[in-house]
Amino acid sequence: MGFFNNIFGDSSNKDTNQNSLNWNELTDLKQLDAIASESSQIPVIIFKHSTRCGISRMSLKGFESEYAIDQDRAKPYFLDLLNYREISNAIAEKFGVYHESPQLLLIKNGKAVYYESHGGISADEVAQRL
Repeated sequence: MGFFNNIFGDSSNKDTNQNSLNWNELTDLKQLDAIASESSQIPVIIFKHSTRCGISRMSLKGFESEYAIDQDRAKPYFLDLLNYREISNAIAEKFGVYHESPQLLLIKNGKAVYYESHGGISADEVAQRL
């Protein structure tokens, strides 16, 4: 199992990796209104992650490893959608984006201006759209 854990990560523990990017945790529905508001000042990135999914873990690690966006250019939020499924559903409704997992959204001026899922998630692509 060590080989698969190296590739997909160990599903027995939560991702400790999420703090390497200085994520803001998305844990309350009220934060969605704040995110929509603050996205008028600074673009907001939302990464919806399933902590039990190998594909989601690979997408997260790939995104974090290529992320080189200065903190004054975008504010990243991390959503553990298994623990906060109601927030994930509210994101889909509020920003008009079909739910997928993993999924990344870029919010500007209260609207999702870019979103991608699975292998299409790219920090370079997000940086180009800021």
